Amino acid sequence: MKNVFSKMILFLVAAVFVISSFGIQSASAAGNPFKDVSSSDEEILYLWNRGLINGITKTSFGPEQAVTREQAAVLIGRAVNLGSTPRTTKFSDVDPKRYSSGYIQSAVDKGIITGNSDGTFRPYDTMTRGEMAFLLSRAFNYSKTGNVFFTDIKTDSSSASLYTAVNKIATAGVSNGTGTGTYSPNSKLIRGEFAIFLARALNSNFKVTYKNVAVDNLTVTVNSLNVRTGPSTSYSAVGKLNTGAPFRIYGYNGDWVYGMSGSLTGYVHKAYLAKAVPVAANNRFITLDPGHGGTDPGAVANGLREKDINLDVSKRVEAKLKAKGIKVYMTRSTDVFHTLGARVDKGVASGSNAFVSIHTNAATPAASGSETFYSASVGNDSKQLATFIQNRLYKAMDHPNRGVKNYGFQVIRTNPLPAALVELGFVTNQYDAAKLASGTYKDRAASAIAEGIEDYYNWKAKN
Repeated sequence: MKNVFSKMILFLVAAVFVISSFGIQSASAAGNPFKDVSSSDEEILYLWNRGLINGITKTSFGPEQAVTREQAAVLIGRAVNLGSTPRTTKFSDVDPKRYSSGYIQSAVDKGIITGNSDGTFRPYDTMTRGEMAFLLSRAFNYSKTGNVFFTDIKTDSSSASLYTAVNKIATAGVSNGTGTGTYSPNSKLIRGEFAIFLARALNSNFKVTYKNVAVDNLTVTVNSLNVRTGPSTSYSAVGKLNTGAPFRIYGYNGDWVYGMSGSLTGYVHKAYLAKAVPVAANNRFITLDPGHGGTDPGAVANGLREKDINLDVSKRVEAKLKAKGIKVYMTRSTDVFHTLGARVDKGVASGSNAFVSIHTNAATPAASGSETFYSASVGNDSKQLATFIQNRLYKAMDHPNRGVKNYGFQVIRTNPLPAALVELGFVTNQYDAAKLASGTYKDRAASAIAEGIEDYYNWKAKN
């Protein structure tokens, strides 16, 4: 979808969007001036506090606004220190006096930008996520590829393919897709996503580890089937599988399939596997993650420990989901500690197709109500999952609706699955705490979460 603006509006939007400098600077005034950016949006604040990016106004960043091809070219150009002096370009639709012309032609000279076959650049068109993959992979000279698969991008190992460009940025830790094993290459690129991409490219502290999502479950049909390190018989075998062995599929590469069975991960020829049953289409399988545990009690107040409430409610949700025919994987069923990264890894490895982390909040004694979080870096499914849960939860708990919010908690920000993080209520508020100590209200919360998850799966079945 394209934005239609007058040239004057485009110029004004571009002007406030352009980064002031891409040489790494020390922050002159650390903080967050934006009303539409939370403290967990670390990538945006990283760029802002180093003088690398501006908002659309002094108090708004505009994370949902689209990025034009012109703006992206300028930002990438400044990131890699390309020439900026306005000049004539190879494109008939780029004004040589335009602020972006120098960056655009410098990017052409470096092989970062190629333009369109008709000799145009279409500077005012919205940049897509796919186009951004090409720019990033070329601008930052990414060369490594890995076993990366997205269901909405055809596997094509040629050097100029979209698949290769996306594979490179995923392998480099710049993108983990948009959930459910997708990348959404044709979706418009928005400012919030751009900031995440750019910060990850510039600072390794923000990088994510790419994780494949299961797309099919197959069964081995022969004995002694070799599992290989690559998609041909020229690759070495890492082990063998026999008839009847389950094989969880992460992606297809021609006649070869990449996946896992037991402790073996690698490629097998699809001729020796039974017909696939798509996970997302036929299975409702969710990971529940009771927050904290073991040596980490979480929030403690009014005689309550967060880890205990989280586990109690999660077990109730598990029972209610199973009664609805929804399969459940629990990251913990006892009072044990897992790192945040391990929780994500466990959920992904389980083969589930969604993830909900259950928590209890803490703040000032006056703070009250429930809220549910998602990460915009993952995609719309996460927002839908969070919304379905929150719409039922605050009503069941009979307390304030604090809403659905975009926030960068690690278990949702780095998760390749559609993921939400639920805050049941505040242990620091005497009224919320009384409900969180009550078996009746814990059961009401569990019912609401289970029904919200069921709402999500019903929505998925229709979309």
